[in-house]
Amino acid sequence: MFRILFLSASVGVGHTAAAAAVENALAEIDPAIETQTIDSYKYAANVFSKVVANGYIGMVKNVPQLYRFIYDRAERSRDIPAFRRWVSQYTAANLRALVSERKPDLVVCTHAFPCGVMAEYKRQFDPALPVVGIVTDFVVHPFWIYNNIDAYAVATPEMRQTLLTRGVKRERIVVSGIPVDPRFGRPRLAVAELRAALGLPADRRIVLMMGGGLGIGPLDRMIRSLGRVDVPVAGAIIVGRNGRVEKRVLAAAEQTDYPLRVFGFVDNVYDYMHASDVLLTKPGGLTSSEALAAELPMVLVKPLPGQEERNTRYLVSRRAAVRAKGERQLVQLVQEILTSSERRAQLRTQIEDLRRPDAARTVAERIVALIR
Repeated sequence: MFRILFLSASVGVGHTAAAAAVENALAEIDPAIETQTIDSYKYAANVFSKVVANGYIGMVKNVPQLYRFIYDRAERSRDIPAFRRWVSQYTAANLRALVSERKPDLVVCTHAFPCGVMAEYKRQFDPALPVVGIVTDFVVHPFWIYNNIDAYAVATPEMRQTLLTRGVKRERIVVSGIPVDPRFGRPRLAVAELRAALGLPADRRIVLMMGGGLGIGPLDRMIRSLGRVDVPVAGAIIVGRNGRVEKRVLAAAEQTDYPLRVFGFVDNVYDYMHASDVLLTKPGGLTSSEALAAELPMVLVKPLPGQEERNTRYLVSRRAAVRAKGERQLVQLVQEILTSSERRAQLRTQIEDLRRPDAARTVAERIVALIR
């Protein structure tokens, strides 16, 4: 029997979702494998976890230019800042008791922070403990990259090249895609049956709207724009567990002149994607990968500085998604996708090149190969 410890981070929900997808794939390969997912921030210094969890959200909302500057500067650097090195050392020491108790045969990191922590853990305490990093965006930031991480799973060949130029050995890199639930890749029911089951109208185009796990997406802008689309549409908004955002969106929904359903947390996002004609979303790595797997055309709206801007740049450059830079353009792009079969076909051709619905299985197989 093997034990695998997943280290995630409580910033958004994508990192934990990626871990869950790989855990499920491991269970299919070998039900005897034991897995557990831990929030690595719980083992960091309190001041650091508070700064990251609260400071990150506040910074990207209120002073995005500052966060962009910090991200860009760190992206160009090849040195680890002294404060970050200290936090990794501190957290590695805190994790020692957990690792000693759980005795994992391998550790998987789905966020750059625990990846750095485990690189330090291996250096200080156990260089033989295998560690795998799963990068959950379409770019790889230097904060992910350490020469003693045993394997990396990345989304694209371009990311593999970045790792190679930073000294990671080719045999340690697998281009897997970003792990998602495989149900995003195969519809459970026909579209008409899904819409009936979800309470969505059958006689209108369905526009799905998502604002990201942090609840700071421009949902108000999406709602207003959808009302100006010259096509019979209905909207479906998934707001997750953010009660404040749900209340705000419900109030906005009362003012629309088209059908609009508002959903809190749902555990079958794949059904909503398969039932929809287009997705309006921020370009988080997991949400984007889920939409690619579901072959759902995406209009990307107001990416956060840093990784989401990089995700947008990549997806748009590959012509697998389009970006709206204002409400007028958002209306234009949604209408174009809904009315032009040629435009939809172009997008789906490019989506097909990038979709990786079996990424979780690919990563799980690499993990099993390492521990065996």
